[in-house]
Amino acid sequence: MASEETPTMTQTPIRTESAPEAKTAPTRAWAVRLMIVGIVLAALNLRPAITSLGALLEEVRDGLGMSGSVAGLLTSVPPLCFAIFGVMAPRLARRFGPGAVVCAGMAAIAAGLVIRPFTGSTVGFLVASALALMGIAVSNVLMPVIVKRWFPDRVGSMTGLYSMALALGTSLAAAVTVPMTDALGGSWKTGLALWAALAVAAVVPWVPLARERGTEGGNTAGTPQRDDGLRITRSRTAWALAVFFGLQATAAYITMGWMAQIFRDAGVSAGTAGVLLAVTMAMGVPLAFVIPRLATRLPSQGPIVIALGVCGLAGYAGLYFAPSGGAWAWAVLLGISNCAFPLALTMVGMRARTGTGVAKLSAFAQSTGYLISIPGPLLVGVLYQHSGGWGVPIALMAALMVPQIVVGVIAGRNRTVEDEAAPAAAAAAA
Repeated sequence: MASEETPTMTQTPIRTESAPEAKTAPTRAWAVRLMIVGIVLAALNLRPAITSLGALLEEVRDGLGMSGSVAGLLTSVPPLCFAIFGVMAPRLARRFGPGAVVCAGMAAIAAGLVIRPFTGSTVGFLVASALALMGIAVSNVLMPVIVKRWFPDRVGSMTGLYSMALALGTSLAAAVTVPMTDALGGSWKTGLALWAALAVAAVVPWVPLARERGTEGGNTAGTPQRDDGLRITRSRTAWALAVFFGLQATAAYITMGWMAQIFRDAGVSAGTAGVLLAVTMAMGVPLAFVIPRLATRLPSQGPIVIALGVCGLAGYAGLYFAPSGGAWAWAVLLGISNCAFPLALTMVGMRARTGTGVAKLSAFAQSTGYLISIPGPLLVGVLYQHSGGWGVPIALMAALMVPQIVVGVIAGRNRTVEDEAAPAAAAAAA
């Protein structure tokens, strides 16, 4: 839903009594078009740093001499950075403006992707990856804010465009990284660094947009609203949603970090494994539109949670018993299961009545959820190294799907955090 307390791009030109205001209208219309381009390019850059690495993880491990445990740590870095740096985004937006922060985020992504393949050490690779992921983290948090400020009457369509571009960038990096690497001489360093070009392209539209710090989503975008006494941690639904968000993020980052390697170890070629990962990620393109619309029409989202969970359990069972035989089916099933992410975001908006409640619930669910997701990819790497195969790690993935279904059903019940936390709010007001 659009924010109403701050003027927006489409609202400010109502004052037509002065010539200067009339002259700024074309510029603002041009800025809106540029913002659409900027949003699409930014969204395209929010996952390639992760999925391109997943496609070449074996080559990176061999090139840097990484153990399985360290590789697992590498796949745990994204949620860790999202939890740490994402918290900083609102404060940075208040100080510099969301556009400037996203511009800096795109530049950080470009710098990290250029630097990390050529550091020559595991530590340097991790640090440069963290730089890129820092840029992704702040952009993750601020992009929805920017959409609401600039397009208050088109939040749904612009969010759909943003989600589609994000899923497209995710799947594209997984699909073409290996073929591009082979075409450019076979060096994994070149294959990873090439994605910096897309990030550089994303910086271009954000440079002029970074100066838009006034009513069009500038400093006021991150201004906190008056505290209404709502204690979000007193809500059972908020906790259930946070755990659901964390478990679905765990599954997503395990998939992005390890699924291509699972297929490769089962005898699938590197190029095909990358395409399979791309298929899994690409499922989010159409379903990001379908699932939120379906969810808002149901009083409870439990049935959707169960359906996605069953797809995940079926996909993991396939990976366990016949990883190469039904690889395409398992990729599709896990792609459907990973669409718990747009469902979680939809439930955030449905489980709170007020704008303040939505903001508090979103911040709590995402920050707590990303913290919960950190150990998963690392644990998978450790289990893979010490068990000598993928049986135990896949069993862990399937086991985690069960509590995800349970807490998802709880989070999907037709109630709001304001109702559950009302006693705490009343006590604070007194």
